[in-house]
Amino acid sequence: MNLAVAGIGWVTPLGGEVSAVWDRLLDGEEAPTEAISTRLNSRAYPVFRVPPDALANIPAHVRLRRASAISRFATSAALSALSDAKVNIDLALAARTAVIFATSNGGVNYTTRFYHDVIDTGAQAASPLLFPETVFNAPASHLTAILNMTGASYTVVGDGAVGVLAMKMAEDLMQDDRLDYCIVVSAEEADWVLCDAYRKWRLLRSAPPIELFQEPPRGMILSEGAGAVVLAREGNVRIEKINSGGNFSRQKDAAGWIENIFVDLAVGEIGLVVGSANGTFIDQAERKASLRHCPHSLFYTPKPALGEGVSAGGLWQVICAVQALRTQQIPQLLHTPAYIEFEAPKPRAGNELRRALVP
Repeated sequence: MNLAVAGIGWVTPLGGEVSAVWDRLLDGEEAPTEAISTRLNSRAYPVFRVPPDALANIPAHVRLRRASAISRFATSAALSALSDAKVNIDLALAARTAVIFATSNGGVNYTTRFYHDVIDTGAQAASPLLFPETVFNAPASHLTAILNMTGASYTVVGDGAVGVLAMKMAEDLMQDDRLDYCIVVSAEEADWVLCDAYRKWRLLRSAPPIELFQEPPRGMILSEGAGAVVLAREGNVRIEKINSGGNFSRQKDAAGWIENIFVDLAVGEIGLVVGSANGTFIDQAERKASLRHCPHSLFYTPKPALGEGVSAGGLWQVICAVQALRTQQIPQLLHTPAYIEFEAPKPRAGNELRRALVP
């Protein structure tokens, strides 16, 4: 595959600068949770919020004046990734760069506000300025306008693996020699109505911490933020293969898909698995596949520290893999029972980490 990671950027509950957040993860830090509630219901939910200083690099642009949080997250992460790649989008490059925005839930904050306005005061009082921010492709629209981009722009919607699906789509787009770069960015917002939906699906935990690999699963905690990857044909971190997974309608079918992904990707020596374990039914399926196909690999998941960012979480995993390869270090996996055989400390000097797998 002639594809590489040229730059990375993220917005997380631990901050927005990649190396600073990575250092905090190496130090074992976990983001604090914040309880969110609504006047329509007495139930409150814990979420991992993005701190205001994580968006310090956002420009003062008219497009962001009334933009929702998800658009600000996506813009900040994408600008950071371009800066990391040392790419300046000028007039010529604007036509040779594509954008793929990936999300699972979209702009739920403004959707909730729009709905509340209608309920409280009637349809005629709901601000039409809010409605454009409720559509899935609003962040892609803002980002391309800020960068004056004229290349291809796509928005894809899916589950927590949609960021990886977007990278697979980018691979196809980069077959076109008229493109030099593709910015893949995914983002999510945290909102009470979203938490309530995940609770009804029996996936949410009522209080921290996120505890992995429990039987039965104890549930995840949602977070917000964004991840971005600039893909190019040259770069220090090469991408060997992308498997975008598949769809399943029953939880018990997840193990089969995870097994297929490991069969496809776990070829040769894998030094690190950056997993998606988040406190749900995914954990045991991923654990069994990891032990079967990568028994000697280090294992790490960022979700106990950053929360379940849904679509953003998929690219956070990719960014963690890139940082591990760059720095030759990984954080310890927290809140994991001692019987988990692939809980691993930071690699020692002389034990070079060459390849990583992100299921």
